[in-house]
Amino acid sequence: MTYKRIRELREDHDLTQKYMAHYLNVIQRTYSRYERGERIIPPDVLCKIADFYNVSVDYLLERTDIKQPYPPSLLSRKAKDT
Repeated sequence: MTYKRIRELREDHDLTQKYMAHYLNVIQRTYSRYERGERIIPPDVLCKIADFYNVSVDYLLERTDIKQPYPPSLLSRKAKDT
């Protein structure tokens, strides 16, 4: 799996891989491997990236083109339905 949007978001915000690696508490090489799809991003790290850019994890994974994270009210309503 490639993580094209993670790289696009980083570049759109004029950030370096080193900066993001520091934010995520990983080494730059690991972050670079995330972007190239050479390493699977752990769910907690993926959530942290989504929160950082204020997008949904589904957007990062290219499951949707809608950037906005899900509103809390929608999440709580979904949990009640299950």
